[in-house]
Amino acid sequence: MRVDKYLQISQLVRRRVMAQRLCDAGRIQINERRAKPAAPVAVGDVLDVNLGERRLRVRVLHLPASPREAARTAPFEILDQERTGRWP
Repeated sequence: MRVDKYLQISQLVRRRVMAQRLCDAGRIQINERRAKPAAPVAVGDVLDVNLGERRLRVRVLHLPASPREAARTAPFEILDQERTGRWP
């Protein structure tokens, strides 16, 4: 599955276009390597997602086929999260 599609279906990012823009800006990494929007994601991969003031590090547990399936079972495990900026 493409990383931009995974980010959208797993609801880490609301829209696929936003996921593509984050990839193009270098804010998405797969296993510590910069990811392009079409980069493949596999079970066990570690994603670093930098969303401005929020940084997430997640491990892919499974690849959901739809947002409904992702809502039933968590498609990722949060390994680390960090908030930067002035708001707690």
